[in-house]
Amino acid sequence: SAIFNFQSLLTVILLLICTCAYIRSLAPSLLDRNKTGLLGIFWKCARIGERKSPYVAACCLVMAFSILFIQ
Repeated sequence: SAIFNFQSLLTVILLLICTCAYIRSLAPSLLDRNKTGLLGIFWKCARIGERKSPYVAACCLVMAFSILFIQ
């Protein structure tokens, strides 16, 4: 059902990016061996989370504020 609601889709994407970055910080070899293919999506999300971390953090704060106070 997150596909049909844009805000839910953005929440799922942000959670995926944050989760992949956290998993890569704990066990880098787990995501680094799958850089291509379908599982490469998780590696790419981890790279986005690492390189764009201030922007991802700001998006998480905005999303949390919108979920808590606007909805």
